[in-house]
Amino acid sequence: MRFGAASKGARAASRGGRLREVTARCGLVARGVLFVLIGVLAVRIAFGVGGSREADRRGALQELAAKPFGVVLIWAVGIGLVCMMLWRLSEAVFGAAGPEGGKPVKRLAAAGRCVFYGVAAFSVLTFSTGGGRSGDEQSRDVTAKALDLPAGQWLVGAVGLGIGIAGLVIAVQAARCSFREDLAMGGASAGWRRAVDFLGVTGGVARGAVFAAAGGFLVYAALRYDPARAKGIDDTLRSFTHTPAGPWLLVAVAVGLVLFGVFCWAMARWREV
Repeated sequence: MRFGAASKGARAASRGGRLREVTARCGLVARGVLFVLIGVLAVRIAFGVGGSREADRRGALQELAAKPFGVVLIWAVGIGLVCMMLWRLSEAVFGAAGPEGGKPVKRLAAAGRCVFYGVAAFSVLTFSTGGGRSGDEQSRDVTAKALDLPAGQWLVGAVGLGIGIAGLVIAVQAARCSFREDLAMGGASAGWRRAVDFLGVTGGVARGAVFAAAGGFLVYAALRYDPARAKGIDDTLRSFTHTPAGPWLLVAVAVGLVLFGVFCWAMARWREV
């Protein structure tokens, strides 16, 4: 009886592990789709051919909607982000893969990512039913409401500082190839390893730069007590064209975001979950 109970427990654990793996890999594929589309839209904007599309999640969904079976594709991305949320939830509850996956800091980070992807999934599924607003509008509205709270300026400033620091950490970790710790590429060739390193470094640095810039704008909005100074992803990307490098900096960041999307697909193949 004990052997039978242990066998059933092992089978249940195996099924749970397979379910966790499927949700993680589906979620990474969906995240990759969004980053590739956002990067492509940003490149178009840099060359003045972006039209009215915004280089953010909503613009990416509009791009998908214009394709054959667009509604199906949008639902697929939304479900994929739900999978990301469930994967991060499982990490928060049971711990992530690896010897240090059960540490409180890891669990807390997973819980934060769970909330983030839950919000992202909700926005995608809301868009599929005809709703949703641009990221820039949402950023300004949320910032305005936060500034009206007691100590609102401090709160907004702290959040902006946190986002900016997170962006710098993302960029530094990418440059140091920290993502290798999460990959299981034992059977991959040296060429594939070099390709994934290139995608992870360039894509991660670009993603970190966007987060750092967005956090900086939020801090500026707090200092000026002006929610209009807060920027979503689209406005943040467009701001790169106002630097001395002009649109070429936006092109570099946009290409980096595309590469990060491809890196997400590589993670879907080799990520240890």
